[in-house]
Amino acid sequence: MAMRGHPKHIERLVRDLLAEAYERELQRELRKLDRSFAAWRAGAISSGELSDQVHQYDTGPSRQLFKRYNVTTPEVTVAYAIVSGILKREEIPPTSCSRSPVR
Repeated sequence: MAMRGHPKHIERLVRDLLAEAYERELQRELRKLDRSFAAWRAGAISSGELSDQVHQYDTGPSRQLFKRYNVTTPEVTVAYAIVSGILKREEIPPTSCSRSPVR
């Protein structure tokens, strides 16, 4: 989704934060899937079970992340990432914006 009406440095910051949040969530979900592959390699689960877990990843977390980071507006998604702890508030640099605050 496109951002409109924000200064370019704010748009860039939001895009960068969005990419970082997506990367963190994707890594978290892929680590879970990697554990399934490790269990399969160790003989703890069958190939069928692994295949089912890959399918569940594809229809669950993978799809949810795609929707979150490609359908919702970037500003809302970044706010979600901050509130849910994916991004820490102290990681968000202070910005100056020419718009006056809403009262």
